Amino acid sequence: MIEKLMVRNYRIFDSFELDFNAGVNLLVGDNDAGKSTVLEAVNLALTGRLNGRPIAYELSPYLFNTKAAANYLAQIHEGKQIPPPEIIIDLFLSDDPDLAPLKGSNNLTGNEAVGIRIRIAMSPEFSAEYKNFIADPEKIKLIPAEYYSVEWLGFSGNGITTRSAPLSTSFIDASTIRLQNGADYHLQSIIREYLDPKERVELSRSYRSTREAFAEHDSVKEVNAKLGGTKGDITDRELTLGIDISQRYTWESSLVAHLDGLPYQFVGDGERATLKILLALNRKAVDAEIILIEEPENHLSFASLNMLVSKISEKCKGKQVLVTTHSSFVLNKLGLENLVLLSPTGGVRLGQLPDGTQDYFMKLSGYDTLRVVLARRVILVEGPSDELVVQRAYRDSHDDRLPIEDGVDVINVRGLSFMRFLDITKALKKNSTVVTDNDGKLALDVAARYANYTAEPFITVHVGTDGNGNTLEPQLLSANGRDALNAILGKSYATDDDLKNYMKENKTTVALAVFDSTDTISMPEYIRNAVAN
Repeated sequence: MIEKLMVRNYRIFDSFELDFNAGVNLLVGDNDAGKSTVLEAVNLALTGRLNGRPIAYELSPYLFNTKAAANYLAQIHEGKQIPPPEIIIDLFLSDDPDLAPLKGSNNLTGNEAVGIRIRIAMSPEFSAEYKNFIADPEKIKLIPAEYYSVEWLGFSGNGITTRSAPLSTSFIDASTIRLQNGADYHLQSIIREYLDPKERVELSRSYRSTREAFAEHDSVKEVNAKLGGTKGDITDRELTLGIDISQRYTWESSLVAHLDGLPYQFVGDGERATLKILLALNRKAVDAEIILIEEPENHLSFASLNMLVSKISEKCKGKQVLVTTHSSFVLNKLGLENLVLLSPTGGVRLGQLPDGTQDYFMKLSGYDTLRVVLARRVILVEGPSDELVVQRAYRDSHDDRLPIEDGVDVINVRGLSFMRFLDITKALKKNSTVVTDNDGKLALDVAARYANYTAEPFITVHVGTDGNGNTLEPQLLSANGRDALNAILGKSYATDDDLKNYMKENKTTVALAVFDSTDTISMPEYIRNAVAN
């Protein structure tokens, strides 16, 4: 299995290091965090190929990290005669006796380990050409990738070839899989498995008869008669229209996959994506030890994604799997404890969540755990009305900016336990805030329930003040008064109790009015404190 990946100067990664689980690894992160690059680097180390071709044929100045390239160019323009930067991808493997030929210290740690190295560096045979190249620094705009060569080695220094690659891998990306016009692997395997030789011969004979009959159709004869009249214009030989019945085109290669009677190319993107991934799993995952899957959720409905995730879990048992995703569903279903939050330098793991939390989200897999993971800061609230009011409070105190504009995500946990979400933020050391009602209890007692979390400096809990009401609505009334709220809501209630009852029975309507109002609104103290950070 793969234990660790170390990268230098490759694409988004200047200096990157990531440890892997033996089973499933779920890679998440913002756009350009490097999720796809991790899969690409692992696949490159295991296969020596990029975009389906040997890496030597894909060398480009744009493979190099932009920071490394800029630093190189700056020094060259200063007149320094330095070698161009190198790309290094080190893949550390488990210490297995079968992999002993790969063991050595030729890696970025300098320690004895088993692993594979891809090194892309300037070839010594181009030293003279490179010296001439840098003689005029002002003309140099890009790294001279033409002078580079590729080394594919074990940490021992022994060379690796496609045949000697120690681990088999399957890289599955539905956006790049192309099913051919002829029979795909799945159909051919069914034909081989379920048809005996006599049946195949009979089908082949019947298919050939059908094609021969094509030439006897009246419309085909008419076309051929007209083509015969062109003899001499293009060729002196007789030109006719027919179907190729040579052995080169067998009946199996003319089959086309259909879904509910529709040819594959006319099926929706979601069905095609699912079919391509499952066909790839059937074809490649059987013998592969490492499975790499790029964003399986693309184009899929909830039901289709549920089926696909179940199939991935079933077919990849006992294998090491790396999955990139932007889907909370995929994240929850395949296990939050497998999450790796990527950054340009490495990854942060959730680790072992408290008992019950992982199962909790697997059963309620539609919840927005990925929003928690990706936000710079999260504010957790109890319902949609709290969400709107907190967003208004944040906007009022942050120069008319909504929270999301500052990377702050206000998440309605829909009455669920705040502590389940805090288990995630605590593991990730994520700046997080809870805004909650006192529900008739002492605010100090409510806050005390979260003591295990608020012991962390990055987690705070803010509770509605004692005496100002049990929930958000009376807290708003206490902070603003009846006249101000009547004006905001377009009402004319004569007593606080009547207004309070209206607000409780129309929570979302009231919250929308507060959010949209152009009037100055005084927010309850606990909400002001929650958005102040």
